[in-house]
Amino acid sequence: MNLTRRQLLKAVAAAAVAWKAGAWPVRPPAAFAQTMPDDPAIVPTLEAFADTLIPGEKRHPGDRAIAGAAAGPGAVQAGAVDLLNFPPAGVAATIPAIAAGINARATAYALANLIVLDPAVPPLVSLSFDQRTAFLVQLLDGTDPDQLAFFAVAALMYLAYHTAGHLHLADAVRDGHAGMAALGFPQPDDDDLWRFPDNSYRRALAKPHPRTSKRGNPW
Repeated sequence: MNLTRRQLLKAVAAAAVAWKAGAWPVRPPAAFAQTMPDDPAIVPTLEAFADTLIPGEKRHPGDRAIAGAAAGPGAVQAGAVDLLNFPPAGVAATIPAIAAGINARATAYALANLIVLDPAVPPLVSLSFDQRTAFLVQLLDGTDPDQLAFFAVAALMYLAYHTAGHLHLADAVRDGHAGMAALGFPQPDDDDLWRFPDNSYRRALAKPHPRTSKRGNPW
């Protein structure tokens, strides 16, 4: 599933608005109301969600959460679930309800499409990669009453892959973070800073205004 940079920024902005307004309006069915934070279904569900957005290879032959639709590490290996639990992200308290909501909708999707689910794993995990993809397209098409919550979680998972936002950036790049490596992000200097001695076009594009300060202010 592709997400443009503009869509990603819009999603993050929407998430910020939601945080300022209060808790996301996630309304899982009553049957899921008592889902505990340590429910074993939560992590596989979120991993399957992340892997559908940015696929990767299985961690082991019996891996059910990662469908193995692509070679190399994907969003799961990049720390998508870790970012959701990262305190500054501010969404950890909503994770049980979000996972429950995803699985409730995945169950409804399976029933509507005559898909037999495996009761040994969460409903989303039970779907094949193609089925997960079709389901997420439906879930994020803008018609679900809780679509903002699901879209914001998807945006955070993209941020985990494309920015390693839950990690110290220099360490993430040095350690071969999946997303940073895929983007070809340059290695930092020894002091954890990035310096670019050459202009990107190999020439200065314009002469600074004579009143420009050393900090780059116009005057």
